[in-house]
Amino acid sequence: MSENDVENRNCGCGCNNDEENMSCACKNEMREEMITKIKSYKFSIIELGLYLDTHPDDEKALCLHREYCKKLKELEDKYQKMFGPLSIYYPCKKWRWLEEPWPWERGNY
Repeated sequence: MSENDVENRNCGCGCNNDEENMSCACKNEMREEMITKIKSYKFSIIELGLYLDTHPDDEKALCLHREYCKKLKELEDKYQKMFGPLSIYYPCKKWRWLEEPWPWERGNY
């Protein structure tokens, strides 16, 4: 699934990816899709970094590493604007940590 799939998905409930009109189920599904994609990018970046430790002149790997870093940042920014901070390092105007259920309260541990 690409980040465009997450961005442009149409679940059929009529929400049309409009955050205000999304049902809880749609929001939870979108959150999970975005988290999965974020984890995939992080894994890929780490693996490419390990590869680049032994192949520092591989231009294709360098380009892919930069591309994934850029996409990860964009996706994390979008996620955090929609659902709140992923970590304490995300600057925010309002402290939102206690507004959302903790991971174990969502059953995603």
